[in-house]
Amino acid sequence: MYALVEASGKQYKVVPGQVIEVDRLSVEEGSQVELDKVLLVADGESVTVGKPLVEGAKVVAEAVGDSRGKKVIVFKYKPKVRYRRKKGHRQLYTRLAIKEISLGQAS
Repeated sequence: MYALVEASGKQYKVVPGQVIEVDRLSVEEGSQVELDKVLLVADGESVTVGKPLVEGAKVVAEAVGDSRGKKVIVFKYKPKVRYRRKKGHRQLYTRLAIKEISLGQAS
């Protein structure tokens, strides 16, 4: 069984037991997170596609903790005028452990 969910404006394919990294959410470590923007649920042979969301479906996850991504270097340069700017950025992520996928009443 797997599902496609939307979290922080991005789509993720999730399976129970999987740990995913989403853009930082303001939740405490160890708390339950309910992802209710489910776009698709596949259970064996049956596939339920939402229009745009699957009614009554939800994915329950647990917040494992926060982490930071790899550093991205932003370098601006203009030739002949001695203009150089170097900046770094590390994106903040929240790690979610997927516990269960439920269809609710609609299927």
